This record gives sequence, structure tokens and C-alpha cells, in this order.
Amino acid sequence: MITFSISLVALVLGYFLYGRVVERIVSPDNRITPAVGKADGMDYVVLPEWKVFMIQFLNIAGTGPIFGAIMGAKFGPSAYLWIVLGCIFAGAVHDYLSGMLSMRNGGVGLPEIVGKYLGINAKRVMLVFSVLLLILVGSVFVYSPAEILKTMWGTSAFWVIAIFLYYVLATLLPVDKIIGRIYPLFAFSLLFMALALMVCLFIKMPNLPELWDGIGNMGAEKLGMTDNIFPCLFITVACGAVSGFHATQSPLMARCVVNEHQGRPIFYGAMITEGIVALIWATVSMYFFYNDPVPGYSTLAGVEEGLHTSAPAVVNIICNDWLGIVGGILALLGVVAAPITSGDTAFRGARLIIADFLGLEQKKMSRRLLICIPLFLVSLAFLLWQIENPDGFNVVWQYFGWANQTLAVITLWTITVWMAKEGKPYIAVLIPAVFMTAVCSTFVFVSKQALGLEGYVGYAMGCAVTLMVMVWFFSWKIRYKG
Repeated sequence: MITFSISLVALVLGYFLYGRVVERIVSPDNRITPAVGKADGMDYVVLPEWKVFMIQFLNIAGTGPIFGAIMGAKFGPSAYLWIVLGCIFAGAVHDYLSGMLSMRNGGVGLPEIVGKYLGINAKRVMLVFSVLLLILVGSVFVYSPAEILKTMWGTSAFWVIAIFLYYVLATLLPVDKIIGRIYPLFAFSLLFMALALMVCLFIKMPNLPELWDGIGNMGAEKLGMTDNIFPCLFITVACGAVSGFHATQSPLMARCVVNEHQGRPIFYGAMITEGIVALIWATVSMYFFYNDPVPGYSTLAGVEEGLHTSAPAVVNIICNDWLGIVGGILALLGVVAAPITSGDTAFRGARLIIADFLGLEQKKMSRRLLICIPLFLVSLAFLLWQIENPDGFNVVWQYFGWANQTLAVITLWTITVWMAKEGKPYIAVLIPAVFMTAVCSTFVFVSKQALGLEGYVGYAMGCAVTLMVMVWFFSWKIRYKG
């Protein structure tokens, strides 16, 4: 619990100290924001700061900081380091700067920002890449909560239809009509669950692995894990440290912020909050898998899989055991409501990205339907494939992790180029950009989910790709200066 306590303090200090440093680099001012200058009552709508924060938090969170942290904790205490350092120096910087860049460019989506700083070809690639990723998220987050809900009442087909109809409404209606009203409630539920579990941890004071016990792959010895910490830990724990999906969501709220000075508490602050949630769940998981002398799973009722208990099962077991009836309700919100609220904003983000690319204003329903009908048809086709294939969800999720972090790589390099052009200290973004480039490129070469090359070959090729990207950046910088 010492490592957990230090990590918790570090995240809070990270917001107040490093968050302020990054804010000074951006230098927010009192210029008119898109929410005011382009107000349309649909997507550009001024909302209260607290509400924008809660929506942003739920947009970027979903089940990511829960499931990712549970799976990442199997690697051992090294997960603490990644959550803390990744969140402060990469994830929160990524989210804040992508949100501010969107705000300063009229509230446009990620492909438009990438196109402005990396060129038209990068914009086209990012358009296809981000829209497909968002459709993937939306489709996955229809089927998985439907499978859980059917255990209580109804059938999978009923819940799939119900959830999909909700997605249609949330995508087409003004942001303050559905999202602005229900998101704060669900966000509060997730935060309350995390805080309640943190209180339970301090009451129980379990004997958990600490950083000084070693940061190697603890799961290799006790769980038989074959994945290497680098790069797999950094793909597994995404939303709690750094996630490319967030850069598709920040522009949604960049259209609702009334003043640039609200950017740090909303964008940087929401990511730090998500990091705290991930930290709590990683610690709960350490108790579940590695508590000494008796692991948590051996003392909790209803645990049959032991060390190999799935992430959703861990959530249900821990919440019901530690928090009782209230915990059961919160667990349901966590594993059902959270993915649904990520899915609807994924579709909304896709609509806005396509609208930006085509130059179609979205105030009229006819214009929104022009984009949404093809979007939902593609999603339905993908959803049907997923239902017909028993292992469809697992296959999709494996590749989603890599695609998500690759999106973060592109966003970080875009921000680095913007800062270099503006004469700002780009080193703050260059370091996480280089690191995540190494993670994603190495993963392609060494992971069994991808090429599965021999370790020394895969790592060497990952280093080569990272070096090539760095050479590209510094060559561009020299030419730009010249």
C-alpha cells in the first residue's frame, strides 16, 4: 500500500505542478471559443464547466481504466509506474493539447488538425483510421453490454436493438439533450465506486507487492504469462495512462467550453482523474491476484477461475463483496453503462469528423442523417459479423488496443510539429511521442497477435522504425527552420 499511496499523491501533484507547466506552454487567453463563436444549439453549445468535465471524464473513461488496469496489474508493480508517469507526462498532455488545438482551430476533429500540421495525405489516412476506430468502438460497445444485460432480463437481440436505438438518438440529438443530462450521473457513479474502493483498501491495508519488490513481469512466474512487459504493458493499460481514443473525444467538449482557461481542469484534469481510477483498480487487482500470504481470489466467494479470473468478473466479485448491494449496482453501471456511454460518443465523434471533412454543417437534421445513415449501416454490418463469430469480440479487442495507441502516436507527433512551428518547448511532447512510437512499432513485430518475430529481431526492427521517425522529424525541423 506504500507504493499505491505514493502514486496517488504523485498523480495529484502532477495535475497541480506539471499540468501548470504545460498550461503555461499553451498560454490560454480570453479569445472567443468555438462554443460561443460558432454556437448552433446542436454540437457547439456552452455548458457549465463542471458538466463539461464530467462528460469529458466519462467520454474518455468508459471501462478502459477499469479493465485495462486489472489486466495490466497482472504484470505486477510495474503497472504503477506506467499509470503514474504515463498519465502525467503523456496521457494528460495528449488530452489537454489535443483539446486546446481543436479549440483554437474552430472545434474541428482530429483528422483536420493532423491535416493542418502533417499534410493532406496524413489527413486522409487519419480520416479513415479514426472513423474506422470509432465505428469499431461503437459496435463493440453494443454487443458486450447486451450480453451482460440479457443475464438479468430479455435476450441479446432485444438489448442490441435497444442500445443501438439509444446510439442513434445520442448521435443525432443536440449534445445537451441526452449526453449533457445523463453523463454527469454515470460519471459520478464511476467516481463514487472508485473512491469507495479506495476507502476499503485503506481500511483493509492488504499486503501488496511494492516497487522495491521488483518491476519485472510478476505474471510470468505466477500466472504463466508469456507477454513481455515492453511493449505489452503499455498497450494493455491505455485509458489509464495514454489513449489515442481520447483525441477523438476532446474535440466534442472543445465545442462546449466557454473559456480557454477551463482547458486544464477539463482536459488535463479529466485524464488525471482517470489515472486515479486506474490506479485504484490496479491496486484492487494486486490484492485479488498477489496479496500476501493469501491472494484475494482465494478468500472471496464465487471465484472459480482463481488467477485467471476475467476483468469483468473481478469487477463484479470485488464490488459485491466489498460494497454490498450498492457495489452490485455500481458494478453494473461500470460494466454496462460505461461502455454504452463510450459507444454513443464514438458515433457522435465519427459524425463530426466526417462532417468536418465534407464541410457539411450539422444544424439541420437532414445533414446529420446524410452522414449517420451510412455510418450506422456499416456499424450494423460489423455488429452482425461479431454476433455470428463467437470469438469476434476477442479478435476485435486485440487489434483495438494497438490501433488505439497508434492513434495516440500520430496525435503526439502532430502536437510536436505544432509546438515546433510555434517555437514552443516541444520536448514535453517529443519524449512521449518517441516512447509510444517505440511501443507500437515493437508490438507489431514481437506480439503473437501480430507478426510474432523472434525477440531480438522484433526489438531491433522496432528501434529502427522509431529511429526513422525521429530522423524524419528532425530533418523536417531543419528544413522548416531553413
